[in-house]
Amino acid sequence: MHTEATMEERIRTSILALLFVGAIWLPVSAQEHVADQATLDQVVADHVRQKADDRETIRRVLELEQVRKVAAGAGLDMRRAQTAVAALDDSELALLAAKARTVNEALAGGQGTIEISTTAIIVILLLLILIIVAV
Repeated sequence: MHTEATMEERIRTSILALLFVGAIWLPVSAQEHVADQATLDQVVADHVRQKADDRETIRRVLELEQVRKVAAGAGLDMRRAQTAVAALDDSELALLAAKARTVNEALAGGQGTIEISTTAIIVILLLLILIIVAV
């Protein structure tokens, strides 16, 4: 009996030791792979800010008189395009914002009139917005 009691005590001690080591080791190892809350908050804030900037870039280009003329000539509904900007997902938003920046840079770069390539970009931008929202 003495042997059984000693064996049970050893098993209990071993289990407690394993639990103790596990309780200490897991939090320490987890800390190595986790970013702190401030970093996570900053990443989220940057992402939200970028999306807002992209939407604003697209909206500003859609408000340009030259863009409105091209849209009217192509028979595109500008109100629908403006409304559609809010429904764009992240990848669509990034793509269209890049195209909008290209249009904005071309027009701001001293081009008082729209050239064929800029007109094509504007039409593509408007069509993409309308097609994406229609789907």
